[in-house]
Amino acid sequence: MTYAIRPAEPDDVAEIAAMVHELAEYERSAAQCTLTPAALAANLFAEHPAVFAHVALDQHGNHAGFALWFLNYSTWTGTHGVYLEDLFVRPAHRGSGLGRQLLAELARICVDRGYHRLQWWVLDWNPATDFYQKLGAEPMEEWTVYRLAGQPRHALAGGGASAGRAGE
Repeated sequence: MTYAIRPAEPDDVAEIAAMVHELAEYERSAAQCTLTPAALAANLFAEHPAVFAHVALDQHGNHAGFALWFLNYSTWTGTHGVYLEDLFVRPAHRGSGLGRQLLAELARICVDRGYHRLQWWVLDWNPATDFYQKLGAEPMEEWTVYRLAGQPRHALAGGGASAGRAGE
């Protein structure tokens, strides 16, 4: 099957948001996904966007998948990289090579812009880990992901702000 891969446009937002919710369901986290098309549009098409997306359309113009990404930075190389937040291929298109095509587009962006890294997180149980390793991607087994969210994030922000004011 042939796919057209291109940067997202405003008319793609509703389908991208729907696919994000499909991905959250696949990842067993549907209740945690609160993304709205309005929030996504505001971020993708801001005056100075910090997040970007590419969509894949099948030969009928239907949305078959997407990649949502943003820039990161490596102090070791002194260059930006691409952090892939979400890669999703709708079930009917899995096994078609579309995931590889979306990753290849992001790799091209890295090469064309002089970025040294394309990286992403994968759930341990996701069967795509074998696919990623066949592409040459390496798991970062020595690294542990940390997340500060909700009340602990608020507590730290409050404590940090207070401590900063007291020391002034």
